[in-house]
Amino acid sequence: MSFTDKHVVVTGGTGALGTSVVGSLLQQGAHCVVPYVHDAELQMFPHRGQAHVGLVPVRNLADEGDVARVYEAAGAPLWASIHIAGGFAMGKVADTDKSALMAQLDSNLISCFLCCRAAVRVMQGEGRIVNVAARPALEPRAGAGMSAYTIAKGGIAALTVALAEEVAKDGILVNAVAPSIMDTPANRAAMPKADHATWPKVEEVAATILFLASHDNRVTRGAIVPVYGKA
Repeated sequence: MSFTDKHVVVTGGTGALGTSVVGSLLQQGAHCVVPYVHDAELQMFPHRGQAHVGLVPVRNLADEGDVARVYEAAGAPLWASIHIAGGFAMGKVADTDKSALMAQLDSNLISCFLCCRAAVRVMQGEGRIVNVAARPALEPRAGAGMSAYTIAKGGIAALTVALAEEVAKDGILVNAVAPSIMDTPANRAAMPKADHATWPKVEEVAATILFLASHDNRVTRGAIVPVYGKA
């Protein structure tokens, strides 16, 4: 795979999975635009300062103005847009109010929708979009106790399939990955007694994302790819 001189937006690029995706893209010659919300994220981001990394401060990727600024910074033509940004919250339906529901929809589904919208508007003739859903999007029973999150990620899965059909004739291939719990320091700290060896590693999930976003992917569209590892 080569991304030489290809322009790629990576939302959530300063997180554990995003950092791995951006690092792999840079190794393959890409120019990456990475929005970030908190200065603390920026200070910990290992790829800051690199010539092929453009960092764009935003307040909220569920805001159309902030999203527009990200894609203006990406330059043209945009080859790929990878949407990792999102949020997670546990909560039974009985304990989840409208504010908590909307927070999950905004951070996951709305941000993904707006970034997809911006991406297809600036892609010229060919491109790739990769969204990040989650295992409960494919297995809603696993979403018990986290219904708002499951709804939001399920919406991303539906958006992926519908948009893939909508833009296929424009040469844009749209897919998503659906990770199970990934092996990150934060997840290990939250679940110290879990069998961490079964969790997919971020670099393994990143490899699937890179293929879907690459020119080597010539035919796959509308797929929600499970990336569960042994879990």
